Amino acid sequence: MSKNKKNKIIVVMPAYNAEKTLGKTYRDIPKDLVDEIILVDDGSRDKTFAVANRLKLTVFKHPNNLGYGGNQKTCYWEAIKRNPKIVVMLHPDYQYDSSLLGELVRPIIDRRYDYMFGSRIRTRQETLSGGMPFHKYFFNRLYTLFANAILGVNFSEHMSGLRAYSFRTLKRIPFQRFSNDFIFDQQFTVSAIAAGLKIGEIPIPTRYYEESSSIHFLPGLKFGLGSLWVLLLFVLYRLNLFRSKIFAR
Repeated sequence: MSKNKKNKIIVVMPAYNAEKTLGKTYRDIPKDLVDEIILVDDGSRDKTFAVANRLKLTVFKHPNNLGYGGNQKTCYWEAIKRNPKIVVMLHPDYQYDSSLLGELVRPIIDRRYDYMFGSRIRTRQETLSGGMPFHKYFFNRLYTLFANAILGVNFSEHMSGLRAYSFRTLKRIPFQRFSNDFIFDQQFTVSAIAAGLKIGEIPIPTRYYEESSSIHFLPGLKFGLGSLWVLLLFVLYRLNLFRSKIFAR
């Protein structure tokens, strides 16, 4: 692990039933870059907890499933206690290339950005050949175009499971007020934009596998509607008509 305490980097993994993919995700992480890896098991029904312990990660386990957002809250609370320079959130489902963490955190180390994420949408051909189902690609592109127009940004996607935050970002954004559900990431991004934080992205390969996690239809529909609601809250905030609790004060 890195001995450079000035740039202490902690990876957090919000895990749920990740037994089959956790080991592969862990093996790709550059160990000389990262100081600690924290995994929060959100009430998995498989052997995720046992695998994480065998890999000698720092492991926490929720006795009950709190949801994707609730899992991340525990991840960040535990990471903040360790006073890091950067916290990387990495899905342990092997959809995201963790070998690229050095490229992801470099702009934050250099103080060019506060928040970085890895984008799987470089070209349509690469994304679909990487295994992303066409309906997911279509929804991702449609939402991205709409969200970019509302938020005044030009990201190539908004739904990445590989993100890096500066310590300042985690202290400034009121993530503890966000949903425990899947819209947590959308709330975080919108809140960060409203707070004037600088957000960047790097391209990463698209990787979809049968054993990787995926949102089913009804939760996906709820996620889509919730994401649109978050954009509406941003518009109301910008117009000084209503200030949601998701925005920093």
